[in-house]
Amino acid sequence: MFGGPWSYDEAPTGKPGPVEQEWFDSVLGRMGAAVVGRNMYEAAGHWGDTNPWGVPCFIVTHRTEEQPEGDDFVFVDGLAEAIQHAKQAAGNKDVSLAGGADVLRQALELGLVDDLSIVIAPVILGGGKRLFEGFSQDIELEHQGVRQSQYATIIDYAVTRS
Repeated sequence: MFGGPWSYDEAPTGKPGPVEQEWFDSVLGRMGAAVVGRNMYEAAGHWGDTNPWGVPCFIVTHRTEEQPEGDDFVFVDGLAEAIQHAKQAAGNKDVSLAGGADVLRQALELGLVDDLSIVIAPVILGGGKRLFEGFSQDIELEHQGVRQSQYATIIDYAVTRS
């Protein structure tokens, strides 16, 4: 969504288009804290050791002793604990589950997701983790909207609770 091309070997080289930037800005405007899985943190190259969101960011990992220096990222053992810390840090703003697939599946299974945005890039990758692989629950979603550009299709859903 940030201007392609996409591969596991090379980061996107462009900038987000207006559709992607509008969506991203709306997410950032509501975000009070972020929770990210260790695999995504590693795959992103630690974002150059600089928090990309400017809000408290909690990394779910079982290797908390590898906590990096500085206060850009806080390593937390387990999703439930990370969510608890993130809710306290976020105040009245949203906690964003920024990914990866394992963290998102766990949060869905625990009923911790209120809204779900799925971003689809126009590329088929031959690797990586499948978002819903092994997921065995049925979850009702209410369609909230779709945005499309040459770089991404963004589909927004609300998780329906009974």
